[in-house]
Amino acid sequence: MEKALEEEIKRLTALGLHRRCVEGDFARVAGLTLEINRLKKEKNAVICAHVYQTPDIILGIGDLVGDSYKLADDCRKTAADIIVFCGVHFMAETAKILNPSKKVYVPSKNAGCSLSEAITGEDVRKLKAEHPGVPVVTYINTSAEVKAESDCIVTSANAEKILRKMYEKHDKVIFIPDRFMGVNLAKALGKTPGKDIFLWKGTCIVHEHFNPELIKVYRKRYPGIVALAHAECPSELIDAVDFMGGTGDMMRYVENSNASAYLLVTECGFGELAKLKFPDKNFIAMCRLCPYMKSITLESVLALLKDPNPEEVTVPADIAARAKKSIDKMFELAA
Repeated sequence: MEKALEEEIKRLTALGLHRRCVEGDFARVAGLTLEINRLKKEKNAVICAHVYQTPDIILGIGDLVGDSYKLADDCRKTAADIIVFCGVHFMAETAKILNPSKKVYVPSKNAGCSLSEAITGEDVRKLKAEHPGVPVVTYINTSAEVKAESDCIVTSANAEKILRKMYEKHDKVIFIPDRFMGVNLAKALGKTPGKDIFLWKGTCIVHEHFNPELIKVYRKRYPGIVALAHAECPSELIDAVDFMGGTGDMMRYVENSNASAYLLVTECGFGELAKLKFPDKNFIAMCRLCPYMKSITLESVLALLKDPNPEEVTVPADIAARAKKSIDKMFELAA
């Protein structure tokens, strides 16, 4: 066991985890990742890790890593019997919808989402009654019940592309639940909220409170800095940055550019991952922690693998079938 632990410490060190983002004794962390990786092989489990997770989870135990779109797509292709979703509950629901025969778990009962909780299936039915015949385009940060009432799902990575295609066939669209993202997309598409795009009142607790005035401060302090922000941020902040997109878009922007420094306006986990992925590039911190994402730890993953939570992620068959149609529509239009 000592030899295996030594090798695990070397592996994690080679990934850069010894330099940052690991709480407590590094040997203890290595012991946890070693045991988790052993158990997932034994149980034929795969671990999905969203980019907002901590680096010890992403790099130490993650098999499938990415944003909501990539993880949903990757889940369709896995041969594992068990999917452990290190993300939030709506992501695990999506994985279950796409993999009805597999067992899906989230290693925390607190891994919710303010956007998902902002709207219900009944709310969507009322919206459709108010705007008969108008298609419902729904951000993936929603429950299975809401997805079941929708015509097409989108992620921050493909929302603009899919909405453009929807507007080729429809004069109006209902976009839910993120109000800020809806306003940002309306600007990009030349649409008017309340006229040809109808929005809901949901917001993300991570992205709604960023201060656009701070962007000006950072620009003065760090000449040549490039500011990138997630599409869930308020439009006043989006107007102050150089690039808006999803986390996958932001990572590709950093990879394919060479600024003096990057300001990443989103959840803190993304910035930590970027620092590890691009150690020679400079990053300035302007982030907020997501309490839902950060409720998942190596300890909670290990506990789940040792004794799976009886509250397995399930979706009623009728809701899953309808929700899958809207998710499949996303894959079709995003291709």
